[in-house]
Amino acid sequence: MIKAGIIGGAGYTAGELIRILVNHPKVSIDFVYSTSNGGNSISAVHQDLIGAIDLEFSKDINKDVDVLFLCLGHGNSKLFLDENPISKSTKVIDLSQDFRLAKNQNFQNKNFVYGLPELRKEAIEQANYVANPGCFATAIQLALLPLAKEKLLTDTIHVNAVTGATGAGVTLSSTTHFTWRDNNFSHYKPFVHQHLDEISESINQLQGDRTAEIYFLPNRGNFSRGIFATAYTDFNGNVEDAQELYTSYYQDAPFTIVSEIGLHLKQVVNTNKCLVHLHKYKDKLLITSCIDNLLKGASGQAVQNMNLMFDFEETEGLQLKANFF
Repeated sequence: MIKAGIIGGAGYTAGELIRILVNHPKVSIDFVYSTSNGGNSISAVHQDLIGAIDLEFSKDINKDVDVLFLCLGHGNSKLFLDENPISKSTKVIDLSQDFRLAKNQNFQNKNFVYGLPELRKEAIEQANYVANPGCFATAIQLALLPLAKEKLLTDTIHVNAVTGATGAGVTLSSTTHFTWRDNNFSHYKPFVHQHLDEISESINQLQGDRTAEIYFLPNRGNFSRGIFATAYTDFNGNVEDAQELYTSYYQDAPFTIVSEIGLHLKQVVNTNKCLVHLHKYKDKLLITSCIDNLLKGASGQAVQNMNLMFDFEETEGLQLKANFF
């Protein structure tokens, strides 16, 4: 049994981590730290956990836990590690964007590994420090990586993806209030979303430097959780060729499943799965992928990485079921 600590315990990703870890057979939660809720009951904030956990948010940090999850806002993970030296034996999984890019992965002699298991499983298994991927980045990479591996991303890539309101985090903004979000739809950060950088690094890792441009349009949906992404680009083969290519690439990926039927969000919400569907039209291959942004896009993937780092079964504690109705 390993001991886990969570930093930034009041947010959505921390809530999901707690829900998973209280039922993980090989993990005990040592503390959940929150600057805004120290001393308060965890279940008073994450109210679906009433009866499942009787811990309070901690005002102190145990620097000697086996694994430390950083559920902090972007930029705050670096600040936390600067101000709070941790044990050399403690493994760290960061859910912010602070260490995802290659230029930021060496920090205080800590070498962070980009934590997309479908791309870097062997490196994650050997890692002490992991940078968990972004939610959009996860859905889009899993749609494109099999093509990149075969060096088939040679023409412009168009991506359109919609995320639920929880993707914006627990802190309210003008576009996350119910009255704005309900019965509404909008795009934001067209063509310049920050997740494009990590997507490009991963694709280039497989395909090498490429000239194909990625045009990404992120959208806000009027639902709570989930990401539904569609991407299309040139592909010379037929859909059966694409199906074989994707099935082969994901044959050892327990959570990424190539589906022969069309996708919708209820198939993946409240699970750690990514579903991928392929459709050919003329010279274009359409790839659809969908995930739960809080699970495969954040906390579920973080636990998947923890399992790999501690040599547990990759699926341990993650047999989560979709709420279909």
